[in-house]
Amino acid sequence: MYESPKLYNETGFKKEEDAKQFIASLQGKKANITELKKSKQKENAPLLFNLAEIQNQCTKRFKIKPDQTLEIIQNLYEKKLVTYPRTDARVLSTAVAKEISKNLNGITRGYKDEEVQGYIKKMIEEKYSTNLVKTKYVNDSKITDHYAIIPTGQGYENFNSLPELHKQVYKVITTRFLAIFYPPAEFNKIQVTVEIEEENTKEIFNASGKVCVNQGYLEVLKPQAKSTTSEKTVENSEQNSEKQADLEILKTLKKGQELETQNFELKEAETSPPSRYNSGNIILAMENAGKLIEEEELREQIKGAGIGTAATRGEIIKKLERIKYMEINSKTQIITPTLKGETIYDIVYGSMPDMLNPKLTASWEKGLDMVAKKEIEPKVFMGKLEKYIHSKFDKLVVKM
Repeated sequence: MYESPKLYNETGFKKEEDAKQFIASLQGKKANITELKKSKQKENAPLLFNLAEIQNQCTKRFKIKPDQTLEIIQNLYEKKLVTYPRTDARVLSTAVAKEISKNLNGITRGYKDEEVQGYIKKMIEEKYSTNLVKTKYVNDSKITDHYAIIPTGQGYENFNSLPELHKQVYKVITTRFLAIFYPPAEFNKIQVTVEIEEENTKEIFNASGKVCVNQGYLEVLKPQAKSTTSEKTVENSEQNSEKQADLEILKTLKKGQELETQNFELKEAETSPPSRYNSGNIILAMENAGKLIEEEELREQIKGAGIGTAATRGEIIKKLERIKYMEINSKTQIITPTLKGETIYDIVYGSMPDMLNPKLTASWEKGLDMVAKKEIEPKVFMGKLEKYIHSKFDKLVVKM
């Protein structure tokens, strides 16, 4: 059925009757295991927070806007609890990494959070290494003015007077920091490819299973849900047991083995549009706008900068809301364009569509970079910029 016009995509039929006919053609047929891959997979803790990442995280967890997150972290910075917030970097400098034990010792002595102290206690008992210098969390070349946001291990004399939300944001930053000292999470993974002969062709099916066998850093960043109801606990337990049972079945299989097909199930589903941006993940979209650019050279110019800077992205969103180009739901933080915003977009798209493309921002960034490196004269860059602006306005006047 591969590439059949009856398929919507490789995993679904357009019509239910076609799916039923396909199942009927496979009933009672033998299945052969043609590929069987067993592997162990390791996953390291994510990089540290820059401003965009922590803004996105706080929007998801606390349903607050990016500018509010920045205000909170600025307050934590002024109280000497965290490092400078307006940063695009997600790594540390070598110099800071060599002194990182000071931060850890400060947290151990001053941060009276039972859960965090438990993580630190395990680090000590298991003798986890605190030498970060040769890890992915340290890279001088990826730092411009400031390194990632981390706890300083200081300022705890100010901690108790903080609002509760500020304390929660501080804990989010601290746990992300501690996670980088923990070992990778480890998974057992099995992938199986099965063929079933059907008339003059072969149908191919794939199955896979993945189970965490060692939590590693996930113990810090994704602790097991502390359910308040026995019903939810039982549900989670049953799901984990079912997943483990499925993996055990896959583990018994061997390449070349012949199997009997016992059952096929239909699942009805609908396509859905992409999820709307919220005030947090739109910050990431702005930061990573370079991903929308195909040309490698231009993409590198915008990499790490994107639309706006760490200090201005939240304000850009705030301004768009203030001038009523878009609305942000106060409870969900979901962003929707207003009629005014859609009208402005249509006007710009109809008259100067490249103004809506991050490629333009990237080309300007490239020009400014060449000026900074003295590869071109400032007046040459400004001349090209003025020429571009005049050409666009001339076209706009002609259209009007």
